[in-house]
Formats: sequence, structure tokens, C-alpha cells
Amino acid sequence: MMKRIFKKIFWVALRFILFVICFVGLYFLAAFTLPYIAVNKNAATAGVDGVEIYILSNGVHTDLVLPLKTQGIDWSKKLSFRHTKSGDSMMPYVGFGWGDKGFYLETPTWADLKASTAINAMFFMGSSAMHVTFHQQMTIDKNCKKIWMSKEQYQLLYHYIDASFQKGNGGAYLYIPNRAYGQNDGFYEANRTYNLFFTCNTWTNEGLKRARLKASLWTPFDKGILYHYH
Repeated sequence: MMKRIFKKIFWVALRFILFVICFVGLYFLAAFTLPYIAVNKNAATAGVDGVEIYILSNGVHTDLVLPLKTQGIDWSKKLSFRHTKSGDSMMPYVGFGWGDKGFYLETPTWADLKASTAINAMFFMGSSAMHVTFHQQMTIDKNCKKIWMSKEQYQLLYHYIDASFQKGNGGAYLYIPNRAYGQNDGFYEANRTYNLFFTCNTWTNEGLKRARLKASLWTPFDKGILYHYH
């Protein structure tokens, strides 16, 4: 009887292990192939009469960096400089990064990463946040790409980013107090749940798709986005 039970447990465990191995293998196969399939490959980009935006990577995570003010769109009406430590209102650019709230707030450096935080983030068990950073200037390099887009494309991107914020009374963004990495950033409550299939970089990539700009078919990593703007 016990032998039969142990045999059954063995086969269940073996099937589970094989499932995990296959799942991980398929995930990484997709993660390293699908990013190179372009969406909107022949997308038209505007000239200098359009709006300039930037894709900014820290080597792992990407932000979409936009002008603070353009004709018809003023982010300072929704984002307060008083929510930053510096309170500097002269920054011409604002960056938006979406991600898991627990990961953002509890992991300022990789040394602070906990297994529980990573598991919650990967398996739909956390909430999300928007990380907003104000910039004085942008420097073009391998991790910062400049894109010119039409005003119509920018409107599409604006609505995508705006919809990613949770909103309170009067449509105000919900600020998360006393949380920042530096002097010119802050965090806000966001919509949607981070997971293995929709990461911070997937969010950025989806924004580019919505704006009818070049993007990956799907990517969980920053390299899949930057590849199309090398």
C-alpha cells in the first residue's frame, strides 16, 4: 500500500518537474525570439516639427521620457513637483516607468531583492506603481534612444500612459508619499498587475505599439525594445 502511494507521489512530482522545465524553456524561447519580430516595422516618424520622446533604459528597466509640456499637453497639471525632494519645477522632461509596486518600493537596489517580492511580482500576486522621474536633459547613447513622432501619435501615447495611472477625485493621480530613489522622482498608484507575461518592459513596448511606432511583437526585456531603435 505504502509502496503504491510513494510510486504515485513520484510520478506526480516527476510530471510537475517536467512541466516546470518545459514551461521555463518555452518562456525563454519566446523571450529571446519574439522581441525580434517587429510590429509597425514601417511606421512613419515625424520630423523636427513633431514631438520628441525617448526610450531610456538602465540596463534592465525602460522608461518612456516625454516633454513636460507640448502644445495641448501639459503633464505638470497632473504631476506635482512638490512630490519630489528637490521641488525643482524647471525640468523640461518627465519619464514614466510602470512596474510591480512591491518590487519598486521594497527593492531600491538588487541587494534588497527578496524571494517573496520576486515571486509576488512574477505570479500575479502584487499591485503596480508608476515611477515618475523629472529630467533636466537627455543624452543619446546605447541605452537612450530618441524618436520623433507626430502629434497624433503623441496623443495616442499620452492616453496610454494616462490610463496606466489610478485616479482619485477629479481624475487626480494617486501619489504614494515618502517614497523616492533620488531628488527628482516619485511614485503613484497604477493600474494592471505585473507578471511574467506583462513586465515593465512589456508596458513600454505596448505604449510604442499603441502610438503606432516600431515595437516588438512581445518582449519582457529592455533589449527587445532597443533592438528596433539601434
